Amino acid sequence: MADKENLENDVEKEVNKTEKDESKKNDSKEEKNKTRDVVPKQDYDELDDRYKRILAEFENFKKRSAKEREGLYNSILSDVIEVILPVVDNLENAAKVETKDESYKQGVELVLKQFKDVLTSKGIEEIKAVGETFDPSLHEAVSSVQDDTKGEKEIVQEYRKGYKIGNRVIRHSMVVVAN
Repeated sequence: MADKENLENDVEKEVNKTEKDESKKNDSKEEKNKTRDVVPKQDYDELDDRYKRILAEFENFKKRSAKEREGLYNSILSDVIEVILPVVDNLENAAKVETKDESYKQGVELVLKQFKDVLTSKGIEEIKAVGETFDPSLHEAVSSVQDDTKGEKEIVQEYRKGYKIGNRVIRHSMVVVAN
């Protein structure tokens, strides 16, 4: 019987010891959680700085990609328009020709107007030439004439119209420059 009581006492001691150990572990975990919740000011400032830098980088990326998208759109549009411009030139020449059939001429003029409206709706502008000062970024000089009534580098005649989209030249104007 004494052995039984000793055994029960030993078991009771073990249970108490295990409960105390678990209690200490739980207290230790709570303390660790408390210290983990408190971030030192230096670490917080470092994380805050990283967050702000990443946010600024992302904003710059969005702006840069929007600008690249716009540039790509204008590049593709100008490539397509560049192929269509000879058609517009031919329609302009056809509209200038004298013909006996007035309805035919009106049809050509309507198609020409429709093409020009499409160009305008896409932001394509004609480059002004006659009467303007020669600008090599907008005009291509194919000839020059001496004319004392005109100013220096003044454009007196346009052989082919030039077009631009925004500040980008799609096709330079072919012009005759005075003096």
